[in-house]
Amino acid sequence: MKNWQGKRYWLVGASEGLGREVAFCLSRAGAEVIVSARSEDRLKELVAELPGKASYINVDVADRAAVEAAAKEAGEIDGVVYLAGVYWPMKAQDWDNEKADMMGEVNFLGASRVVGAVIKDMVAKEAGHIVLVGSLSGFRGLPGAIGYSASKAGLMSLAESMQADLRTSPIEVQLINPGFIKTRLTDKNDFTMPFIMSPEDAAKEVFEHMNTENFKKSFPMLFSWVFRLSQFMPDWMYYRLFGSK
Repeated sequence: MKNWQGKRYWLVGASEGLGREVAFCLSRAGAEVIVSARSEDRLKELVAELPGKASYINVDVADRAAVEAAAKEAGEIDGVVYLAGVYWPMKAQDWDNEKADMMGEVNFLGASRVVGAVIKDMVAKEAGHIVLVGSLSGFRGLPGAIGYSASKAGLMSLAESMQADLRTSPIEVQLINPGFIKTRLTDKNDFTMPFIMSPEDAAKEVFEHMNTENFKKSFPMLFSWVFRLSQFMPDWMYYRLFGSK
């Protein structure tokens, strides 16, 4: 178990759902948290409810200048957790450029902008902790996941490249890939979601991993094996099992 007392963590995408619950986990453990999102009202409510020292910074991760300004306002931090994400179910036949662009902007490029805004200071002081939240849907393309699956795959690859560069440095990189979590995003789905978790239970999994020195965690464990093993399937088998019927 890490010592969180006196640590400062910037959580991006923390106004609701998983991000909100991770903020509570860190705050209860003794860390100071700076929470960011676009909704100022939700951030104010969260800061008022957190048991420890907390503050908020409004930011739109689709705006690079705004991200860099927010990072400067956050000041010296010990770690950053990127939890921001948007999602719309979308088939290739129903392609919507505006929504597809937004998933790329927030889910992948937003993470890149946030990391890019803090990593130079971490390298300079030879200390830091970067946590990125991917998705089981990023392991391989899925039906009805145009935009989302690709953006999460990009984020996961970003984390893996960072780990390749930083694994022998004092900067710790972690990647967390959850399955279905009950939020306003998954409420858009009209299909059965196996092993769906509450934000509270998913946050416990995230925080548990943050207390380890391991790079990657995918959960729920049994469900995650379906996606990880699918990477070894030949195309004809994979698309027959997972493609549109």
